[in-house]
Amino acid sequence: MDKRSLRVAVIDMNNGAPNQGMRGIQEILSRFRTENNINLTFDIFDLRQKGQIPGIDYDAYISSGGPGSPIESKGEKWENDFFNLLDQVENFNSANEEKKYAFLICHSFQLACRKYNLGNVTERRSNAFGIFPITLTNDGEQDEIFDGITNPFYSVDSRDWQVIEPNLDAFNAKGAKLLAIEKERKHVDLERCMMSIRFTEEIIGTQFHPEADPIGMKMYLLQDEKKKAIVDTHGEAKYFDMLNSLDDPDRIVLTQSVILPNFLNKAIGNLQEA
Repeated sequence: MDKRSLRVAVIDMNNGAPNQGMRGIQEILSRFRTENNINLTFDIFDLRQKGQIPGIDYDAYISSGGPGSPIESKGEKWENDFFNLLDQVENFNSANEEKKYAFLICHSFQLACRKYNLGNVTERRSNAFGIFPITLTNDGEQDEIFDGITNPFYSVDSRDWQVIEPNLDAFNAKGAKLLAIEKERKHVDLERCMMSIRFTEEIIGTQFHPEADPIGMKMYLLQDEKKKAIVDTHGEAKYFDMLNSLDDPDRIVLTQSVILPNFLNKAIGNLQEA
């Protein structure tokens, strides 16, 4: 790969809450820079806590997950700023050959689904936390963001909210594509939630955490309240299966090494073409 510059804005949606996601995103960016020998720089914007929002002068944007309701923030300035940034990215892309790219994770994904009216954003009956299989749709199997992944693949899922009941009219009007859905649970009569959507050719989002790595996940799983929640919901055997699977190269190690790097490859590739 030719040595080129790639400027990335990382939007922190954690509102000051402790998390491993921001560390995971930064590690992926640093590793991508080294492995591809490119001049990649990134800046972090604490949006929810400090009201920081990047301008349109970055090549790519990665917006993190975060705690709390993706509905109660409706009308707040930070949310309006976030939605305005997405509009700016789309407007720039419609007018220029060189494109801007955005990747939206978990809370950011839920906000975007609400913005574009692509589904019903609703609170789950219980918290989902752990390493779970995720199923690619036909569109997902063809999408370059998942090139190199298995179907199903495994990723970290951590959420109290979900997006269900896809609005097909809104999908068609926007040209959006549903790329992945929640695993099928034959013994549970509940709607499978949407796990990944390509909102536009340049904006994509995931409900799951593609930045999660074994180190961060192990720190979570060893917390007493997390262990209790998983054991109470899924049983002790499932809890220890999660712990033992952390270093499995075909599970979250694979997911972390494929999805966000594919996104960055697309962004740097577009710059080289332009």
